[in-house]
Amino acid sequence: MILFPAIDLKDGQCVRLKLGDMEQATVYNTDPGAQAKAFEDQGFEWLHVVDLNGAFAGETVNGDAVDAILKATKNPVQLGGGIRTLDHIEAWLSRGLARVILGTVAVRDPNLVIEACTRFPGQIAVGIDAKSGKVAVEGWAEASELGVIELAKKFEGAGVSAIIYTDIDRDGILAGINWASTLELAEAVSIPVIASGGLASMDDVRRMLEPDAAKLEGAISGRALYDGRINPDEALSLIRAAKGAPA
Repeated sequence: MILFPAIDLKDGQCVRLKLGDMEQATVYNTDPGAQAKAFEDQGFEWLHVVDLNGAFAGETVNGDAVDAILKATKNPVQLGGGIRTLDHIEAWLSRGLARVILGTVAVRDPNLVIEACTRFPGQIAVGIDAKSGKVAVEGWAEASELGVIELAKKFEGAGVSAIIYTDIDRDGILAGINWASTLELAEAVSIPVIASGGLASMDDVRRMLEPDAAKLEGAISGRALYDGRINPDEALSLIRAAKGAPA
């Protein structure tokens, strides 16, 4: 079980959005590299990064900030937001990313995701962002008629390393993870699922360590870490204890 701290990039700064609305952004750090190093120093072992401007633009916008993050931390970094072509995937992986997250293109062109998994084994994740149970695309600005599980099943056996599932209706408002829909997805596919959107408190950290959540690869936390609602030392100790490692 991995707790992924999140850095969401808007205009080169670390922000958190409320309900996926670019107009409702809170700036938490103007130095993304320093934030990445701070998370590493706190004991986190992975980093989740989203280029928010890129998600809306369909191309990388915060590339300099991502490069600064990659230089600042030794932790593996996964990046989503605006990555839509095989060349784009290859370019980012060559710059040191551990994993790229494909979102909109997974809806628009599932075959590209499958080809990417063949070319870059173990380095492709799929981001599924849902609003009222339907998949949203283009930086959450557009809804589709596609169901979450329906989309996830398209990638069974393709080699997708993880599905990052975000409930937009809970993202950035500290409402708690939508455990019912997250665990339903995890049960429906063999691909590891990472929960995102709403991880709000230490109670959510304890909840993700319950036996029925064992199938999850982990969960992503943003606002609750920045606001101090989740204590990194306590959370990571709980996770280590659940793994049977020394707390």
